[in-house]
Amino acid sequence: MSACPPPNPLPQAGGGVSAAIATAAAQFAFSATPRLDAELLMAHALGVERNAVLLDPDRYTVPATFASLVDRRLNHEPIAYITGTRGFWSIDLAIGPGALVPRADSETLLIAAQAHFAGRAPATVLDLGTGPGTLLLAALDEWPAQGLGVDYSPQALDYARANAATLGMTDRTHFVRGSWASAISGQFDLILANPPYIATDETLPREVHDHEPHAALFAGRDGLDDYRILAAQLPALIASGGAAVIEIGSTQGAPVTALLEAQGLRVALHHDFGNNPRALVAIKAAT
Repeated sequence: MSACPPPNPLPQAGGGVSAAIATAAAQFAFSATPRLDAELLMAHALGVERNAVLLDPDRYTVPATFASLVDRRLNHEPIAYITGTRGFWSIDLAIGPGALVPRADSETLLIAAQAHFAGRAPATVLDLGTGPGTLLLAALDEWPAQGLGVDYSPQALDYARANAATLGMTDRTHFVRGSWASAISGQFDLILANPPYIATDETLPREVHDHEPHAALFAGRDGLDDYRILAAQLPALIASGGAAVIEIGSTQGAPVTALLEAQGLRVALHHDFGNNPRALVAIKAAT
């Protein structure tokens, strides 16, 4: 008796790109974007842009490497780690294990910063917890500023420096290893921060919990540990007319606002693309 074929076999090299994408997408039911995941993996395997695959899939044959990429995704590995890149704001970032994957919701911080600096540009930008340089490099692509990125993870800082070089921003950036602002001094026009804000007992999807760095995710029993540190440090760092823009979890607007206001800061809330509370803009109160 012949062996039964595996379920949902992927078409082999020699054609069937559309079918291979559809088959892979059917296996990615755990993902919120199964079809997109499959398309991105196919484009990566082919070494072309996703749009090229979508516009003319019959031009290509399924590469032998596609099946191994699908296997990695079936292990819930983030797409950004598999492809090694992630688009954010107006830039593309190299990304991999040890660095937090940029999320579209974090673009809310750039939108909030644009609103604060309407008609003018910040001259200096500080990104606390910069990871692979996500917020800092996006801000420097938006404005002709000088930037400082701080992170405790050497792996994340390696990605940040590489991304700055790729984007031609080496002369406008400096990266230091440190715990929030403990290793720096001075004042900055724009301060950006996406601190850990997940409570330690909160359940996360496997692709986040099993692959992304826990130090960039979890922040104590209530998810507020790092906000308590930042709130105390920010007043001394914000330049006159400047602002600190901080990402929050969707339920953390009130408690984080209270922490910032207790330090004498004025706070405004901004919502993300899904209309969830996502960023707080803190400025010094008028004296």
